[in-house]
Amino acid sequence: MKKDFGAFLADNAVVIIFLVITVTAIPLSGLSAVSIFQEILTRIGRNCFLVFSLLLPIMAGMGINFGMVLGAMAGEIGLIFAVDWNIIGVPGLVFASLIGVPLAALLGALAGQILNRARGREMVTGYILGFFMDGFYQFIVMYLMGAVIPVHSLNITLSRGYGIRNTLTLDSVRQSLDKLIPLNIKLPSGMPLSIPLANYLVIGLLCIFIVWFRRTKLGQDMRAAGQDQKVAHAAGIPVDRTRIIAIVISTVLASIGQIIFLQNMGNVATYNAHRQTGFFAAAAILVGGASASRATIPNVFVGTVLLHLMYIVVPKAGVNLFRNAMIGEYFRDAFSYAVIALALVLHAWRKRANAEKARQSLRGPDR
Repeated sequence: MKKDFGAFLADNAVVIIFLVITVTAIPLSGLSAVSIFQEILTRIGRNCFLVFSLLLPIMAGMGINFGMVLGAMAGEIGLIFAVDWNIIGVPGLVFASLIGVPLAALLGALAGQILNRARGREMVTGYILGFFMDGFYQFIVMYLMGAVIPVHSLNITLSRGYGIRNTLTLDSVRQSLDKLIPLNIKLPSGMPLSIPLANYLVIGLLCIFIVWFRRTKLGQDMRAAGQDQKVAHAAGIPVDRTRIIAIVISTVLASIGQIIFLQNMGNVATYNAHRQTGFFAAAAILVGGASASRATIPNVFVGTVLLHLMYIVVPKAGVNLFRNAMIGEYFRDAFSYAVIALALVLHAWRKRANAEKARQSLRGPDR
């Protein structure tokens, strides 16, 4: 019993830590339950799609796809063209996706090829690859757009005549998905509760797709490759191709997720909005109890709720306790980075412990 309790604590250490932090910070923040709940509903609809893009690479044994930032870049380029062409509302989001998705698929295929050559080091390679490709993105957006790539609207270009402005307003597509199917509930207290129903329908369709995909032959191949690549290869599964497909799908989903995220925000920091995308998505899924080798749909929802609950209440608690909002921001960033470090350390510890247990079983009982 004691051993089982210790295993439970080890498996859920990250979730327990975040629960303690948030439960402690909620009363200190001074926020009402309704306002917290409203903010959580909005953030789930805004962020979950991005977090879901991490599931398939984890299932394929490639760990957390920090290279999803490539998809976020593709989505931002799609939005730039949608704003430039002044395509309004949901058609603008569809247009941005039509540009972003093929570009994300191409970048994902390139990333998959590179990650196959960095087998066993996929996470750090994906992270560095994101920084590497960011240079190309900056070059395209800062120099080529308006100079080589036609840009029709002078309102989105820099004063020199080429390059995109540092901050781009998305008035033409701002919250167009959020408001597509509005659901407003008036609570007994008189406070309204707004639910972005269209966002939740899109997320629900993605959940159905993932459940269906896992049961397909390709999904089973990914699962087999994630469990043991040598055995999968011996069984006739094209391991390298399967891993590339996992990264391509992940990058495409990240592209769509970034479009959903930015349409809710209503503006985009052109040159750095994508940089922390992989970090925040990784933090969310790890907070939900996932690891670098196993993740489920509930992990996504639990992690998104817990992480963003902390983002809501901790800065306010910092203001009330220390009369300084920056203290809360520092705590928030520190806990976010710490959870990724702790989750990866626990993953390495479990992997080593399981390997030692397997070796011990091969040796047999000591005599």
